[in-house]
Amino acid sequence: MTIAPRPTTRKKSGFGSRSERRFAYLFVLPALLLVLMFRIIPLVWGFVLSFTNANGIDRMDFVGTDNYAAIARDPVFHDSLANTVMLLVTLPIWIMLPMLLAILIHQGVPGGKIFRAVYFFPAVLSSVIVGSIFNVVLRRDGSLNALLKLVGISPVDWLGQGGTAMASLIAVQLWSTFGMSLLIFLAGLSTVPKDMLEAARLDGAKLWQTWIYVIIPSLRPIIEFVAVVTTIGVLTSMFGLIYVLTAGGPGTATTLPEFLIWLEQGKMNRPGYAAAISMVLFVLMGGLAWLQIRIMNRNSNL
Repeated sequence: MTIAPRPTTRKKSGFGSRSERRFAYLFVLPALLLVLMFRIIPLVWGFVLSFTNANGIDRMDFVGTDNYAAIARDPVFHDSLANTVMLLVTLPIWIMLPMLLAILIHQGVPGGKIFRAVYFFPAVLSSVIVGSIFNVVLRRDGSLNALLKLVGISPVDWLGQGGTAMASLIAVQLWSTFGMSLLIFLAGLSTVPKDMLEAARLDGAKLWQTWIYVIIPSLRPIIEFVAVVTTIGVLTSMFGLIYVLTAGGPGTATTLPEFLIWLEQGKMNRPGYAAAISMVLFVLMGGLAWLQIRIMNRNSNL
């Protein structure tokens, strides 16, 4: 009895082989280099710079934690933090408003496609363009006061008074970023299980009950994402609006940490101190994002 020879098996170079992994690394390498050059290295350099008294010209001496001690005593920085807290207090509006409108559009409100395009349009405009538009609208002799005058209301100095200046800044930023959050929620709504919606309808659930017990719990991961992204955006993407609309004023009423960094770097010629403020802002953003994720994850487990 002859035994047939066992077929020899060749190790094929399939997915996950060493050669393919090397090939994949080549595709990832350009992105990694960009992140290294424009994110990691500047972050490390800013951390080093924050411990110096560099003036950007001819001085860069190590001063230890003097810059951070100066930040703790700086009343302008304290005002910028207070303004940041004021912004963060309004964060639920930045999340709930686009979510509710997205639900309405998703459920077939008349003209939904038109509303989607109109709401998203401001998101494609730069902050400088948005600021220039609302500078015309909100100034004392602007179009908004002209409309108020028609109904017998006295003109308001929207950008020249502390309370109205910050409220105007928040409203403009919300208007300009509203569309992106709306599209994110619309994309999330497409993942809501239709069988759950149908079951709620068959059980006689009212519209508001469907929203609270079916749709919003299904959108929890989207809400978490929008909350974190919006928080980071509020802290880091309002420089253009502040520069064009209020220049941080009146006084320090609309000064935020990111605008203060530019003032210290560009006008006061203190890059070392500006780097220290940027490090504080970086830690603040990371801490808030971590806290938001922890709170939301804990609520999701209840």
